[in-house]
Amino acid sequence: MCSAPDAATNALRGAALDTLDRFLPKSLFVVSAGLLCWGLLGLFEYAFPAWHLGLQDSNFPAGLQFIHFLAISLTGSIFVFGYLRRWPHTRHATITMYAVLATICFIETVDFGAFGGGTTGVMIMLAEFALYIGLSTYLLRSDAIRKHFQIASPRPER
Repeated sequence: MCSAPDAATNALRGAALDTLDRFLPKSLFVVSAGLLCWGLLGLFEYAFPAWHLGLQDSNFPAGLQFIHFLAISLTGSIFVFGYLRRWPHTRHATITMYAVLATICFIETVDFGAFGGGTTGVMIMLAEFALYIGLSTYLLRSDAIRKHFQIASPRPER
């Protein structure tokens, strides 16, 4: 049995998730479609440097550029196509790609001074990590996401 403070906390947590469930799934879809387009344009520019779009970062080695845009493309495509096909593994595949993006972000920031390097770069990197953690938590706990992907709710705690 829950005490009054626990019940209030659970109600608040439920209300917050309900609010996020109203707009976040479709927003994630739109952002993921944007990631897919950005990643594909970056790969195209990587393959055809004469077609300069300004997406490549001259501070990064060519191999890192390729991995960067490949990971962005994969992250976007996994969520977009998983969402449209209602693929039940979309949540975990997307979270895995968030971990890949966080790893690439760490390398770009620490080894190559992304985001201006120094304290500013680290703070931006940490904000990106917080975003990935927040989105991952949402994907795992959201009733709307479970319903969309037709995933059974976890067993209630005993």
